[in-house]
Amino acid sequence: MLRIGLTGGIASGKSTVADLFAGFGATVIDTDRIARDVVATGRPALKALIKALGPEILGPDGKLDRHRLRTRIFKDAVTRTIVEEILHPAILAELKQRADAAAGPYQVLVIPLLVEGSRGGLADRVLVVDCLREQQIERLMHRDGETHKNAARALAAQATRAERLAAADDVIVNDGDPAKLVELVAGLDREYRRLAAKK
Repeated sequence: MLRIGLTGGIASGKSTVADLFAGFGATVIDTDRIARDVVATGRPALKALIKALGPEILGPDGKLDRHRLRTRIFKDAVTRTIVEEILHPAILAELKQRADAAAGPYQVLVIPLLVEGSRGGLADRVLVVDCLREQQIERLMHRDGETHKNAARALAAQATRAERLAAADDVIVNDGDPAKLVELVAGLDREYRRLAAKK
């Protein structure tokens, strides 16, 4: 099975690109969705987070307050390390399980922190969704209601644009033109099918 590691900075458009690949028939497995599953009520990863960080990471409904946790992560490197040490192994194990069980012409594994976590061994190729830093900040402010300062802090917590591009086998520039984006994904879909047929 040909596996493509899809990554990119926060608010670069990874989900949009992943949805387009799914529309072309690729099997898409998104670690953001897995991350939500592994911290569901009663799951071991959530219990470990509560033990490490305290019950204040929960909302009134007893579920993980993702916004509250994200704010803490961006403000405090120690918290970020604790969260990563708990969640990354759980997410990785679930990702491998789902990928091994899935079929399709090829797989697109959406891994936002692919470059930061050196998990390139999971994928045959790395596809980076790229855009300007200013666009990321603007999208974050619009999408999540973040302040400019918090949006910039979120970007600073990730690999740099240059680091991601250096790790890329393929790059999609998502500059806000939807028709162009569809064209770029269609071209890569053809190429990945060709490569998958050779595997």
